[in-house]
Amino acid sequence: MKRTALIAVAAVAAIGLTACSSGSGNAGGSSPASKQLNIYAWADEIPKSVIAAFEKETGITVTVDTFDANETMISKLAAGGSGYDIVEPSQYAVQQLVGQELVQKLDHSKITGLDNLAAKFADPSYDKGNEYSVPWIWGTTGLAYNTKCTGGKELTSWDALWDPAYKGKIYMLDNMLSAYIPALQVNGLKATSTSEKDIAKATQSLLDQKPLLAGYNSSNYADLLASGDACVAESYGGSAIAKVVADNPDVKFVIPKEGGTLWVDGFSIAKDAPHADAAYKWLNFTLEPKIAAMATDDGGSASANEAAKKEITDKASLDSVAVYPSAEQLKNSEFIVDPGKALTFFQQGWTKVKAS
Repeated sequence: MKRTALIAVAAVAAIGLTACSSGSGNAGGSSPASKQLNIYAWADEIPKSVIAAFEKETGITVTVDTFDANETMISKLAAGGSGYDIVEPSQYAVQQLVGQELVQKLDHSKITGLDNLAAKFADPSYDKGNEYSVPWIWGTTGLAYNTKCTGGKELTSWDALWDPAYKGKIYMLDNMLSAYIPALQVNGLKATSTSEKDIAKATQSLLDQKPLLAGYNSSNYADLLASGDACVAESYGGSAIAKVVADNPDVKFVIPKEGGTLWVDGFSIAKDAPHADAAYKWLNFTLEPKIAAMATDDGGSASANEAAKKEITDKASLDSVAVYPSAEQLKNSEFIVDPGKALTFFQQGWTKVKAS
């Protein structure tokens, strides 16, 4: 999955504000008992089983609309009157939503289960103290390759994406900030750097790499690796690549030694949520270990809930680096956060790369 989320991170101001979704239901106000909950989330990240279980337990009817980019979600909230109660921002988008005062500061006295979160999500850099978001699922950005194509050689570094031996069979993610992750880290720089000099160096690396590429691809690169049409690809961890790795022993997924990155999608309550009480019930429900485990068993994603691991029945996922990499494998990984004013440097560089 993902991450179209990272495209034009702070460009939401330039996106036309969209009208209220037809699925937003009762935007006008909340009944005392709030029997409605309107959610705006990433497609396929909340399993239907979770929705059904919540409705059965609470009697609350859930409406889910989906988006394919954080910027779309932010624009919808910024337009006002969206009618949404719960939104599912990625980590950097939480920062933007808070900056634009589009989500509520959470009342922790109304939330139970935060202590079930894994340590790296209990006090994340992008939302200290989980003041505005409750992490739901997470994943990584790493390296995938086909060992038949590499002659059995194991790849451990982003360097492989610049190796002439794989010319014409290298794919990079078709996403600005995602592409800059290996371009920065291969130069010994932080993926979170906002230095103009660092970004310029990474841009040059992407320009040097361009003649080696088969293309930029964020959709079916896993299938191309499985068929051997791709040798090596920058890849998002998660259900898509995990399935290919499980089905095809020639395909491997690794967190490169330079670190790769982490992403996390979580739940926040919209500033003008018409059913805030139902929204808190949702947060508490999804923090229950048995419910959080459904994110893996039914959704194929890693849960941010540490206590959920004991409830997961798909034990193979727990051993898959594509879904649940170990702490050791993640030791050099960082969260990609909002680059702020440095976004301009990324955009200028990306324009040069795409035009070359």
